[in-house]
Amino acid sequence: MYHQLRKLFIGRPLHNRELSAEHLPKWKALSIFSSDALSSVGYGPEQIAVTLAVPGLLLYGYIGYVAAAILVLLAIVTISYVQVSQANPGGGGSYAIAMNNIGEFPALVAAASLFADYTLTVAVSVSSGTEALLSAFPALISSEVTIDLCVLFGILMIVNLRGVRESSNVFVWPTYLFVLSILVLIGVGAYQAFTGATPAIPAESSVRQPFDWMVLALLLRAFANGCSSMTGVEAISNGVPMFQKPQADNAIKTTFFMAGMLAIMLAGTTFLILHNHILPQENVTMLSLLAEETLGRGWMYYFLQLATMLVLYLAANTSYNGLPLLLSILARDGYMPRYLGARGERLSFSNGIILLSVFAGALIAGFGGNVEHLISLYAIGVFLSFTIAQTALVVHWRRERGAKWRIRAIINAFGAVITGLVVLIIAITKFFHGAWIVLLFIPAMIYIFKAIKQHYTDMAEQLHLSIADWESLKQGPKGKNTVIVPVSSPTSVVVQTMRYAHSISTDVIALHITTDREMGRKVEEKWKIWDPGVRLITVYSPYRLVIQPIIHFVEKLQSNKAAEDFITILIPEFETKKWWHRFLHNQTGWILRTLLILKKDVVVTTIPYHLKK
Repeated sequence: MYHQLRKLFIGRPLHNRELSAEHLPKWKALSIFSSDALSSVGYGPEQIAVTLAVPGLLLYGYIGYVAAAILVLLAIVTISYVQVSQANPGGGGSYAIAMNNIGEFPALVAAASLFADYTLTVAVSVSSGTEALLSAFPALISSEVTIDLCVLFGILMIVNLRGVRESSNVFVWPTYLFVLSILVLIGVGAYQAFTGATPAIPAESSVRQPFDWMVLALLLRAFANGCSSMTGVEAISNGVPMFQKPQADNAIKTTFFMAGMLAIMLAGTTFLILHNHILPQENVTMLSLLAEETLGRGWMYYFLQLATMLVLYLAANTSYNGLPLLLSILARDGYMPRYLGARGERLSFSNGIILLSVFAGALIAGFGGNVEHLISLYAIGVFLSFTIAQTALVVHWRRERGAKWRIRAIINAFGAVITGLVVLIIAITKFFHGAWIVLLFIPAMIYIFKAIKQHYTDMAEQLHLSIADWESLKQGPKGKNTVIVPVSSPTSVVVQTMRYAHSISTDVIALHITTDREMGRKVEEKWKIWDPGVRLITVYSPYRLVIQPIIHFVEKLQSNKAAEDFITILIPEFETKKWWHRFLHNQTGWILRTLLILKKDVVVTTIPYHLKK
């Protein structure tokens, strides 16, 4: 039944030779890797407006200037990540380029930053998608978190577990439908603006409070919130190996195309928000208000809302194609558990997909699916990784000294300074609004990375096979094996266990723990009558403990054995016919096995006895 359900939801296992078929053409890769960046049109301009509309609309006229600054920053970051794809075609983005050029610590900072950013991308995208749905259907407001989690685990996780090709086939069209609908909205809105009787930008939208320190602080906070529109720009550089050949060239072309579309949509929607003087409203997105103002509340409005909802949900898919691949590279380098580096049955990094879903689900549940609260944690991680990547590229170009290396190094140095300043702006302006959580999370993740790496290093040292070890093995076995069989009473289970005990050793001990002396004598009498040729040792436990006396007995044997000797504990275990019967048996054996495997030179083996009814 399990295998049938798994095949239904996940699909048939794919052969290794089918991996090449999982590589993506540019038009599919654009939708898979760019849905996060492109969908930010659904919430990025709104986050600018929400901040500037608060102090009595006196700062509303600054929205255009903030959006322009973000577009300039978008151009800088796009050029930088094109160069990351050129310099590091093996994928891994900021982490890989930093590890190769500026060392371990900056690389781990980048990895931790991307971990935070990708997880938040999923949480913000899913929550924003639900908000778009609620704007059109307010009756669903009370079910917001439930809808979020159902979409996350029931759609996004399942589809991505089916593999890259499957997810691209499912998710490719909503992205293009969203882009088309936004372009139609901008086109219609611009036509109305420039052919209507009212000026393109109404006078009230130009009201601006005189510039002072308070205005600067609010503008910087609006800029920090608006920078959420740029998350996902780095995703293509992380997933270069997933493109069809020539991989780096295709990734670069896709990056430029994505940045161009994003710039047009950001500029267009910001212009229309200012022209129509759209103000933030509770439980309704500004994009919904803009669509209603421009298109009316007809079929095109609902089409755009549906497309927005879908692309915001699918924006999370950028993380599903970026983070599991990054985790696999970290696992290869020893900084994450090795099982995260293994491809699943469908050739996707399934363990990374599940891990991402769990973390994102916890964020959604913890913040109640509130986009404004989640957005406060956003962007600092991705801009920190931007800064590290560009700094690493400066070192890379200086080291390689290829054609036009000075120009490239200057571009990346300028980009590193600008994005570094953005990191400071976000950290300061959003610190008390949630950025402190990310600033604590990043050092915690670095500590985890280093601890995992140290563990694997220690393990490799201890498992290293020396020539002396190999020679001692070839000389033949040394020492003896003492087998201990815990016995409750003579039964057919004990008979089967004793047979196995005699097959591996001539030194077998039956150990009976009794909490009642009279019951202990009865077991000894039965043992004498049965006479299996194995000595029975009875230990009286006046405090009614069973496990601790066995452990003490083993420890006493350990203290007297030679260094080359072993002790084997054989634990009889019932294998029940019905699943619920397992709750009635084996609890003591399970605890005993768990505690004994921590003992040095103690082998713990379970002997299964299958019940027939």
